[in-house]
Amino acid sequence: MAKLKRLFNDPYQIVDEMIEGYAKAHKQYVHMDDSEEAQGRVLVSNEVGKKDKVGIVIGGGTGHEPMFLGYVGKNFADAVVMGNINTSPSPDPCYAAAKAVDTGKGVVFLYGNYAGDVMNFDMGAEEAEDEDDIVVKSVTVKDDVVSAPRDKREDRRGVAGDFIVFKAAGAAAAMGKGIDEVVRVAEKANEVTCSMGVAMSSSTIPAKGGTIFEMEDGDMEIGMGIHGEPGVRRGKIDTADNVVDEMMEPILKDLPFEKGDEVYVIVNSLGATPLMDLHVCFRRVAQILEEKGITVYKTLVGPFATSMDMAGMSITLTKLDDELKEMLDYPCDTPYFTQF
Repeated sequence: MAKLKRLFNDPYQIVDEMIEGYAKAHKQYVHMDDSEEAQGRVLVSNEVGKKDKVGIVIGGGTGHEPMFLGYVGKNFADAVVMGNINTSPSPDPCYAAAKAVDTGKGVVFLYGNYAGDVMNFDMGAEEAEDEDDIVVKSVTVKDDVVSAPRDKREDRRGVAGDFIVFKAAGAAAAMGKGIDEVVRVAEKANEVTCSMGVAMSSSTIPAKGGTIFEMEDGDMEIGMGIHGEPGVRRGKIDTADNVVDEMMEPILKDLPFEKGDEVYVIVNSLGATPLMDLHVCFRRVAQILEEKGITVYKTLVGPFATSMDMAGMSITLTKLDDELKEMLDYPCDTPYFTQF
């Protein structure tokens, strides 16, 4: 097995050391929750407590940076809960995060739709409600179109569309909307966000000292998830245009997206694919949308939800209306996403 080209100390301490370093590097934005329940896995925005609002807690496994910790800050998420690499956080840190951000308006948990996350966030929510009378509601993100058909959307996993749902919910909370309205906005963004990925190599796990699955050099897998979940087809790496064409077809059919729609687009690196390639891919995305009479309202190109060392990218489209535009355009300031 090839030696990992990574810089870390003890592979079993990499997550804790990453969180410690992140908190020090971005101390103007976040601080550690030092409660016993947090177990060193909760970062809280320095904005918490400055105004009464619904608390927004995001989280999941680590190894997808800057998702999730990079989006804690003003008018976005109020706290993040982090598990080990590709592993859901434990219930107690979820509970600690709810306590840390609650101002009496309730808390919304937002995370990708994975069984371990659902179970542990739910247990954290129950603890917050039982122990502290905190109203907690959850929204799981389900944007990956190939993980289940639309009529079984409850089974879909979350990928880079997490960013869109988190952003919309964070803005709604920052505007002072009540918890039911924040949930409604998050669910609305969730409903109209569709994603799909392609991988050309496996991600890596420091504790394992190598990759999490085997892939022949020169192969790609269309539809693979960010934890290496199976896609729909494995074959030889094709041109960027052909790969984008194959991915855009199921994305566009899913909602469906139609002539006259306006969309928010994310072309996301899974970790090892450079900006040059991502922009080549976006070029083809834009061509396809233009041919179909669909207007690109705004575009993000770069690493937003990665899978360590994985070569590949994902495409996300969100169908917009005036309300979602307002939420996604709402000013925010975090270490890894700021807009004015």
